[in-house]
Amino acid sequence: MDDASPTGGLGEGNEAATAVTAVAAQAEMGAATPEPAPVEAAGSGAAVSRVRPHWFVFLGLAATVMVADQLSKAWLVANVSPGEVVQVLGDWIRLVFTQNSGALFGMFRENAAVFGLVSLGVIALIVAYHARVGRNLYMSLALGFLLGGALGNVIDRLRLGYVVDFVDMGIGDFRWYTFNVADAAISTAIVMFVVAAIFPALAGVGDRQTDG
Repeated sequence: MDDASPTGGLGEGNEAATAVTAVAAQAEMGAATPEPAPVEAAGSGAAVSRVRPHWFVFLGLAATVMVADQLSKAWLVANVSPGEVVQVLGDWIRLVFTQNSGALFGMFRENAAVFGLVSLGVIALIVAYHARVGRNLYMSLALGFLLGGALGNVIDRLRLGYVVDFVDMGIGDFRWYTFNVADAAISTAIVMFVVAAIFPALAGVGDRQTDG
């Protein structure tokens, strides 16, 4: 960055004697005194122009995920009976109506109430964390997926006492955990966080360190 002294406007490569003469001339004309003001104004402008958290992106994505999750579950409950198997892509991708009282992908079953309360705390932490790191668009997207997934599943837990899972993927007897749209969004967020840990620039870590 250019120096903030009154000589900053002179061409590069001037000799020291010329710079001193210029300073003296500006001092006599009263130009030297107000010179620091632009620097101060520039600093204030930089602070004011800092990017605010991307709340619209964050909340908009979260709402989209939540609505898509709830609509897909409502369709499934209306059209598929519990335990019924509907083949979508042969035996590779199937729809199976399951009632998950556990956590992500059906793990730790029979703890829906506990996970419901924990999820409410997690939702509050997600929003609070976004207020700190949401100036970075990548982090707003990741946290939006995470919030939308958490909201989608906590609605099920508090309303039904279980989470509706229905996507069953695998080959033959080797099957992945049954999941839903909310689980997929949470998994997407986790992958994004891992990628950000490997490439910190995506999360704007280098930018924040530079800004001091």
